[in-house]
Amino acid sequence: MKYDVLQILGVALLVLGGQGAIRQLVDHNNAGLLGWLPGGFAASITVFLVAVAIGAVVAGRARGKAKEVGRRS
Repeated sequence: MKYDVLQILGVALLVLGGQGAIRQLVDHNNAGLLGWLPGGFAASITVFLVAVAIGAVVAGRARGKAKEVGRRS
């Protein structure tokens, strides 16, 4: 159960970060969730890309651990 929740959270972070980064690349003035963040385009695109990387790592590790304990094939 723990690995299922971690995998869901990882994928959600991956999707939100990816969607935000794509939106930021298309329209530099639309920071979305990170509109409050100082630093402009560079800071917000960096945070979105870090969210994508962290989400991918968390989801991947959760899937690997679930496979180890026999919850995935």
